[in-house]
Amino acid sequence: LLAVDCIIFGFDREGLKLLLFQRKVAPFQQEWSLIGSFVKAKESVTKAAERVLKAHTGLTNVFMEELGSYGNVDRDPGDRVISIAHYALMRLQEGDKQIPEAYKAQWFEFDKLPTLILDHQKMVEAALEKLRRKARYRPIGFELLPEKFTIPQLRILYEVIYQRELDRRNFRKKILSMNVLEKLAEKDKTSSRKGAYLYRFIPAKYEEMVEKGVDFVI
Repeated sequence: LLAVDCIIFGFDREGLKLLLFQRKVAPFQQEWSLIGSFVKAKESVTKAAERVLKAHTGLTNVFMEELGSYGNVDRDPGDRVISIAHYALMRLQEGDKQIPEAYKAQWFEFDKLPTLILDHQKMVEAALEKLRRKARYRPIGFELLPEKFTIPQLRILYEVIYQRELDRRNFRKKILSMNVLEKLAEKDKTSSRKGAYLYRFIPAKYEEMVEKGVDFVI
C-alpha cells in the first residue's frame, strides 16, 4: 500500500506549531498521528498530499514540498505500507478556523507534542531539520508570516525555526541590507502604544539577489 503523511507547520504570535489528529480506527485508535491518507489508484502522490491538506485545512495555495519516503517493512503493524511524507507551511490566522472539527485536528506547540504513532516523530524531526536548512538560504519563512509583518515578528519566526535567540540589532541590520522588504506607512500597535512599522516581502527583489549570486543567509 502507498500512503502520504503531511507534516503541517503553522505559525502565529506564540510560535511554530504542528497539526495533528486522533486516529478514528484501529490500530492506534484515539492516538495522535500526522494527517495522511492512502493514495488513490488514479491519483499522483502530490495530488494525494494536496487532497489531504485541503480536507483538513480548507486551503489549497499553501507551500508544500516532498520530504522523503518511509518504507521499513515493519513500520506499520496493520499492513505493508510505504509512506511518502510531505511538509507544508501555513499562516495560522488563515487556516486555523477552517480545520474541520470532524477530524479532531489540533495545533500543538513543539515543546508540548504528544507521543506520535509509528515513525511519525522521525518524519517531524526530518521536516523541521529541512525547514531549518532551507530557511538559511531561501526566504521560506515568509510563507509563515502574514502579508504585512514587523521586523520583530520576522525575527521571532526565525528564532523559533532555529531554536535559538538572534541578536535583535544584527538581525534587523542584516535583513534590511538585503533590500527585499518594503517598509509601509502602517504600524502594528498591538504590543505597544508607539507601535512598529509594517513591512512587506518583495519576491522580485529576492529574484534579483539570486541572479546576482547572492544567498539569502540569516
